Amino acid sequence: MKNFSVFFAATALAIFLGLPAFATEPPVIVGLITKTDTNPFFAKMKAGAQLGATVHNIRLLTASGREDGDVSSQAAAINSMVAAGATTLLITPSDAKALVPAIEQARAKGVQVIALDSPTDPVSAVDAVFGTDNFQAGEAIGRYAKAVMPKRFPGQPLKIAMLDLSPGNLVGARRHNGFMSGLGLAASGSESYELSQTQETVCSGSTGGAQQQGHDVMAACLKAHPDINLVYTINEPAATGAFIALREAAKDKSVLLVSIDGGCEAIKSIGRGELAATAQQYPLTMAAMGVDAAVAYVRHGKKVSGFVNTSSTLIAARPASGVPVRTVADGMNACFGAK
Repeated sequence: MKNFSVFFAATALAIFLGLPAFATEPPVIVGLITKTDTNPFFAKMKAGAQLGATVHNIRLLTASGREDGDVSSQAAAINSMVAAGATTLLITPSDAKALVPAIEQARAKGVQVIALDSPTDPVSAVDAVFGTDNFQAGEAIGRYAKAVMPKRFPGQPLKIAMLDLSPGNLVGARRHNGFMSGLGLAASGSESYELSQTQETVCSGSTGGAQQQGHDVMAACLKAHPDINLVYTINEPAATGAFIALREAAKDKSVLLVSIDGGCEAIKSIGRGELAATAQQYPLTMAAMGVDAAVAYVRHGKKVSGFVNTSSTLIAARPASGVPVRTVADGMNACFGAK
């Protein structure tokens, strides 16, 4: 059933454009370049691209950075794939600004470039963005925390630790500021790179979206502020590291831990009571739709444009008054796949 949903996602764009989902016309070569090959989010994105390539019988090239922020590897992959004849590149930019020159060179050669999940700066550097509304995803876990905290820790003022991605990253800023907005705190808007801070934010740090850094930032925060009761994490590898640090400090039962991504392991973590809630994203859908757009470009000369919201869903083990929540079972049925 899940594969059928994914197949539908992969052909949805073609149907919307009034194009056939199958064609035996010019050959199509698509390049997928992710930030890393270790994060399960990007592994599922690769699976979505591979599924789309199978459905459309096209050639798929794949590459990734060694770690989040590895612009040089991504730029080299762009050049290599264009030389190999790729007509569309699907990319999650490790740096919204630094990768723009390589992208512009590819587009100047007629290559369609679609950003998956993470936009470029400026957004117009690519033809389109397929991804989550990250501000909205942050707002969802912020609203959940706002509803749950008074009941979970009655009478306690908010003491927040913010485990962010890195300075100057728009995706990270959108999630951060959306979370603050959902909590009802002062926050910058969705186009700001500023990481908003209020008196409730007692500690913050950059994790690079990685487990070890998440652990280290959380451990340092607990040493300085052992009374932290709410922890925001940029993604679930960082959340895993944060939980390990909390457990080591015997604080895992005295905080509410929330995140964004919605991978299968994170949903299991919610079921175990470790992670309270997450905003589930659908990277498989992003990539499958990207492949569909690549086929439409070569075989029908039609490019996509603008932002395509592939949505997110709040998953939690416990309901929250006034906040729409899906169950752990729902989250497992769709973890990193089609919605």
